[in-house]
Amino acid sequence: MGPGEKATPTDIENAYQLGKRIAEQGWVLLTGGRNVGVMEAASQGAKANNGLTIGILPGNNDKGISEAVEIAIFTDMHNARNNINVLSSDVVIACGMGLGTASEVALALKSKKPVILLTDSESQTFFKKMAPVYLADNVNTAIAIIENIVGAG
Repeated sequence: MGPGEKATPTDIENAYQLGKRIAEQGWVLLTGGRNVGVMEAASQGAKANNGLTIGILPGNNDKGISEAVEIAIFTDMHNARNNINVLSSDVVIACGMGLGTASEVALALKSKKPVILLTDSESQTFFKKMAPVYLADNVNTAIAIIENIVGAG
């Protein structure tokens, strides 16, 4: 999970590398499915390593969908789709932070889903005060945390 239009270059690079690493592990990548920011970068990274990509789209058509999404789920639910993103995930990784990402992190924590924050320290401090979260300062650490949570392989 992560920002779309407001993603930073670091967010985009981290998301691309996360997508690649998730595919290398044989895991499925689920994103918001759009062709911007973290969603696009993670989907492109996974696709580059022949990974399976699922996009939970806000609208009812393929406008703005990432070309790297193999399975598109059209919800026509706009921001309410965030709950589908969270409940359909084994682990939620916040790669960067924006309002939509913050809502997904909050929903994940309320649903007792493991959350990894690959974000700025301000976001990490904020969420860490509310609930147990995993903190990662790079992609390798995030992948190691996931392996620990779901098992390696």
